[in-house]
Amino acid sequence: MGSLLAPALPGTGAAHAPFGWAETARALLADRPVALVTILAAEGSTPLGPGARMVVLANGLAAGSVGGGALEATALAQGRAILAHPPGTWRVQDYPLGPLLGQCCGGRVRLLVERLDPMNAGWLGDLAPGFHIEARLDEHGVHRRVVPPQEAPAPHSAKAPRPGVGAILLEPLRGRARPVLLFGAGHVGMALASVLAPLPFDLHWYDSRPAFAHGGVTLADEDGLEAAIHAAPGHSAILIMTHDHALDYRLTRAGLERAAALVGVIGSATKRARFAARLEREGLGDLAPSLTCPIGVAGITGKDPAVIAIAVAAQLLMLETN
Repeated sequence: MGSLLAPALPGTGAAHAPFGWAETARALLADRPVALVTILAAEGSTPLGPGARMVVLANGLAAGSVGGGALEATALAQGRAILAHPPGTWRVQDYPLGPLLGQCCGGRVRLLVERLDPMNAGWLGDLAPGFHIEARLDEHGVHRRVVPPQEAPAPHSAKAPRPGVGAILLEPLRGRARPVLLFGAGHVGMALASVLAPLPFDLHWYDSRPAFAHGGVTLADEDGLEAAIHAAPGHSAILIMTHDHALDYRLTRAGLERAAALVGVIGSATKRARFAARLEREGLGDLAPSLTCPIGVAGITGKDPAVIAIAVAAQLLMLETN
């Protein structure tokens, strides 16, 4: 199997847009053939479900995933093979995850393998969280449009007859649905941004210090940082690790008032107690129970930036299961 295309830090490359595979495909289509492998449907136990995608190049490099293992190796080979055909060429293939592939999952995956047509790729720029892709198969290619859920056709089943020319299919979008606002670009912030890079989050990274405006960091003054929190969607996670405890408190209060899904602050139990006491003095004591400080999953006590980053990333992933 070819090596995966290396992700860049948030804000510095296509891999960190809400739909990194799409931005990667758009960037590469300008000067080289690109294949796209999509899971149309899955039944039973499978590594990934409908909507998982992998962009494949002729040299074997790939971005994204359809589940790893022998299935992904096979999909990668199929993607490379279809690049020998004209743009718009496609095929639908079924794979039982059993002895044939040397896997024991026991499920079944239906893949759409295609060579993307640069003249029919406008849909790559129309993607949005919560929407779906309607795909129509014809002799000349796969024609897609992005539609809201209420317009989308019924989901496709891997047990249904294999679709052919004329079929209209629903392709779910697996995007970085939860926004994560990270405040602070010091050692821990940099480590956390790197860990979050391949994970299913829409990262927005901020700092108020001009010297730290690098690698995808958005520079803003303190008012601008607070405004970003108030403008964030309610299901956002707010992660606060600035260089200034007074600024940490200001952003913490803004996050708690915004009722974000998670307001996490780097620090100790003592820092949490001080913040809670100040909230109480300001008449906001009822917000204190929603404050997560120290940040990160319980039981991980290391203080190295990489250790903290992994603990925080795990805490964010736990939000997705609740």
